[in-house]
Amino acid sequence: MPSTFLRTYLSELAQIRSQGVAETSFYPPLDKLLNAVGQTLPTPVIHITHPKGKGAGLPDGGFFTPEQLKGEPNTQALTPSRGVCEVKGTGANLATLLKSAQVMKYLERYGQVLATNLYSFAVVELAQEGGKQVVRLIEQYDLADSEEAFWQQAANPQAVSDLQAERFIEFLRRALMRRASLSRPVDLALFLASYAKEARLRLEVSGTAELSGLRNALEELLGVSFRTDQGEHFFRATLVQTLFYGLFSAWVIHHEAGNTAPFNWRGAAFDLHLRVLQRLFSEVAKPAAMRSMNLVGVMDQAQEVLDRVNREAFFARFSGAHAVQYFYEPFLAAYDPELREQFGVWYTPDEVVTYMVEQVDRALRDDLGLPLGLASEEVVILDPCTGTGTYILKVLERIQRTLEEEGQLDAFSGQDLKNIALKRIFGFELMPAPFVVAHMRLNMQLKKFGFELSEDERLGVYLTNALTGYEDKGSPDLAHFGEFLSEWQESSHVKQKEPVLVVIGNPPYSSYAGIGVREERELGDAYRDSRQRAQACGSWSERPVRAVLPHG
Repeated sequence: MPSTFLRTYLSELAQIRSQGVAETSFYPPLDKLLNAVGQTLPTPVIHITHPKGKGAGLPDGGFFTPEQLKGEPNTQALTPSRGVCEVKGTGANLATLLKSAQVMKYLERYGQVLATNLYSFAVVELAQEGGKQVVRLIEQYDLADSEEAFWQQAANPQAVSDLQAERFIEFLRRALMRRASLSRPVDLALFLASYAKEARLRLEVSGTAELSGLRNALEELLGVSFRTDQGEHFFRATLVQTLFYGLFSAWVIHHEAGNTAPFNWRGAAFDLHLRVLQRLFSEVAKPAAMRSMNLVGVMDQAQEVLDRVNREAFFARFSGAHAVQYFYEPFLAAYDPELREQFGVWYTPDEVVTYMVEQVDRALRDDLGLPLGLASEEVVILDPCTGTGTYILKVLERIQRTLEEEGQLDAFSGQDLKNIALKRIFGFELMPAPFVVAHMRLNMQLKKFGFELSEDERLGVYLTNALTGYEDKGSPDLAHFGEFLSEWQESSHVKQKEPVLVVIGNPPYSSYAGIGVREERELGDAYRDSRQRAQACGSWSERPVRAVLPHG
C-alpha cells in the first residue's frame, strides 16, 4: 500500500538518524522503498545498490528488469536499463546536485537519473538546448519543503496523509517505468493512468469551482446529482476521464489521419469528431480552469509520454480486435479501482458475448419468425449500458455474417450495412472513457467492413443515463451547451420513439444514490432489491450478461 511504503521509509530513516550514523546508512531504507514500488509495476523493476560503473563513476543505485538479471550471475556486469539513482544526504541542495558534473556523466552514460536528497526527488534526462546538451527536469516530488520539516515528518510518519503517500508512490512508479519501451497498449494505458491519478489527486486539493457551469450542465445531461461525496467523486472522475481519454482519442485520430503536424493536447478538441466530447473536453481544458486545477503540467507530461510511443509497433497491436478494450480496462483499474467497482466496469469475455448474441439471433428467427435474425429490417437493438461497445461490436459482426450466409451482400451494399449501424443499433453510456472507447472500437470495425463515417455522421451510442428520459418532460436547461442539448435530444428520441425490439448488454450491479433522479431511481432500486431477494433464496445466477427480448 502506498501509505505503508512511505511511512515505513520515514520511520526507518528516523530510527537510523537517532543513532547518529553516517549518510550512507540511510541507503537501505531508500533501497527497500524503491524495490517495494518496483514490484508493483507490470514489468517489475529491481533496484541494486552500487552497480559497477560503466566509465562514468560508481552510481549509488541502478534500476534493472528481471529479464536483465535472468541467468546472469554477475549483476555488476550489466547496464541498468531503467537508469541510475544518485543519492545525497538531507543537507544537500537538490538543485545544486542536478547541475553537478557527476549527474551529467551519469546521464550521458545511462540516459536517466533519479536524484534525491532523501526528501526531494527529481527525474532528469539530457536535452539539446542552444546546440549543447543540458540537464532537463522531467518531474519532481518534494516530501517536505526543507530538511527540518522533513525530519519532523519522519518523526511522526503516521501523520502522513494517504493523499501525499499516493502521489509520491505514483511519482516513483512513473520514474521507474519511464525508460520502458512504449509499444503495447497496456503499457501506455498504465503510464497514462498514473498521470490521470495524479490529476485526480490534485483535484482533491484544488477543487473544481472554476467548472460550476459545466457541473450543472452535466447534471442536466446525465440526469444525475453530484451533490454527495460519491457524486463529487464521480464528477471529478468524469473531468479526468474526459481529459485523458479525450487526449488519447485525439492522438489516435491525429495519427490515423496521417497528420504530419506535431500533436498538442491544447488543440486536441479539433481532432475529436463527437461534438459532445469536443465541448466537454474544451470546457475542461480551458486555460483558466486548467490553471485553477493545477493540471497544465500533468497534461504536458502525459503528452510527452505519447510523443515517446513507438507508433508503428503500438498501432500494429492497437488495430487488433481486442486492443482498445485491453487499453481501457487496465487504465481504469490502475486509475480508480473504486470507480470501477462502483459502476460495475468488468470485462465480459468475448465467448460469453458471442453466445448471448447468437442466442438472441436464434430467438428472433425461431420464436418471432424473423428469418434474418438480428439483420432483419424490423429489429432495432439497444445496449443500455454500452461500456466499451463489445455487445454492439458482436451484433454488427453477426449481421455482417448473416448477410454473407444469405448471399445478400450483393443486394446489401456496404452503404446499406452502414445504415443498419446508424439507424437500427443504439447504445447508452454514462461514463466518458468507455463512451469514447466504444466509438473508437466501432468505427475501427466499420472500417474493416469497408466504409467510414462522414464528418456529419455518428453512431447512435450516446452519453446519457439509461435510467432517465423515457417520458417527455420537456428539455433541460442547456441553452449555453448546445452540444449537450443535442446529445440529450437524440438519446431521448431513442428512448421515447424508437421501436426497440432487442435489449442486450451487461448492466452494472451497483452505483451511487445520485445516479438516478426522481422516479427513475426506483428502476435501479427495484433491480438491486430483486437481486438481493433472489440471492437470499439462492436463485440468483451471477452471470455477467443479460439478454432481453421485450414483449409487446
